[in-house]
Amino acid sequence: MPNDRKNWNQRLPEFLIEAETLLAKSEECLTHLQLINDDRDAIDCMLSTLLKLANKADALALEAISEFSLHIHGLLSNAQSHVELHEQALGALKDCFTLMAWQLELVDHTTGQLSLDSSEQTSLIEAFAFQVGQSPGQTLPASRPLGLVPYSQKQA
Repeated sequence: MPNDRKNWNQRLPEFLIEAETLLAKSEECLTHLQLINDDRDAIDCMLSTLLKLANKADALALEAISEFSLHIHGLLSNAQSHVELHEQALGALKDCFTLMAWQLELVDHTTGQLSLDSSEQTSLIEAFAFQVGQSPGQTLPASRPLGLVPYSQKQA
C-alpha cells in the first residue's frame, strides 16, 4: 500500500531519528560483543533493535533498509546458537552497520528512495554469512531477495 505522501513526509524525519538511535544501540551491543563474544544479552538486544528497525523501515516502504536489517537479523539469530561471534564475524557485522548508517543518511527526503544498487548490501551479507558458517540464502525475506553469490566463490 503506497504511503500517503503528506503523512509519509511527516513520519520520515521521526523515523530517521529513531533508526539512528536503534542503530547506535546495535553498535553499542556490538562493542560489548567485541569484549565478551558470547554475551546472550548483547546478542538479544541487537536482535531486538534490528527487528524494530526493519519493522519501522517497512512501515515507511523503505525496502532496502528493511530487507537489509532482516537479513542481518536472520543470520545473527541463526548464528547465536551455533557459533561464537569471533573477531572476523563481528568485523563483518560492523561493516553491515556502517553501510546501514550511510544508507539512512542517503534516503531521499522527498521520495523515500535509496538510489543505490544492492551489490554492497549483498556483498556484506555474504561476508557475514560466511563468517558465521551459514548460507546467506537461508534467511532471505520472501518479498524481494537480493541476488547472492556465495562469499567463498568470490574468494577464489
